[in-house]
Formats: sequence, structure tokens, C-alpha cells
Amino acid sequence: MKFLLALPFFACLNFAAPVAQAQTAPAAVQAATSGVATAQFKTSAVCDMCKARIEKSLAYEKGVQSAVLDVPTKVLTVTYKADKTTPATLRTAVQKTGYDADELTADARAYNRLPDCCKKTNPVH
Repeated sequence: MKFLLALPFFACLNFAAPVAQAQTAPAAVQAATSGVATAQFKTSAVCDMCKARIEKSLAYEKGVQSAVLDVPTKVLTVTYKADKTTPATLRTAVQKTGYDADELTADARAYNRLPDCCKKTNPVH
């Protein structure tokens, strides 16, 4: 008997509203992913060990999607989410890894921990 009384109540509900919400969700996801930016920095990296160290370090930074260092030109290209980080923050991350980033010089403590082959003062590269 209770089942028969509840049946008219459920028949009045409109189940189309959740479907409309599900259709608008992908648009919100697309808007969030469109905030991707790219930045390039001139570094003091000199070898493939530097490349691996910088790319790994930036992989742990919030918002970074990819980091690729071109060793011959010493240019680091970083793809990141603009709403999560800024180019200034990324430059600081490179600096704290022990390398110059554009006009910022490397953090002295981090630079001293680099292997000799990765130091910019090393005459042989």
C-alpha cells in the first residue's frame, strides 16, 4: 500500500535536468584546459645531465605540463597552465635548481651542488 502512494510522487519528478548538467560539463572542462601557455627561458645548462635535471625539477612544479631543454641553444621551453603558475615562478624554479634563467642568476647553494661538468665556469663542456 505504501508503494502505491509513493508511485505518483516519483512520476512527477523531472529527470531531464541531470542530463542537461551532464551536457554542459564538457564545455567547462574545455574552458579549463584552454588556459595553457608556453614560456621560453635562456639557461646556463651545458650538457645532457643539465637537461635531465632541469626537466625533472620542473616536472614537480605545480601547473607544468611539459618542460623541454634544447642543449645546443640553452633554451628551455615550458608548457604550463596559466591559472596555476606564472613565468616568474618557473624562472625561480630553474634558479633554485642551480641554473641561470634569463636575467636571474643561479642560486649559489644549488649551483655549488651541481657536478663539475654542469658548472658554467668549467672550461671544457
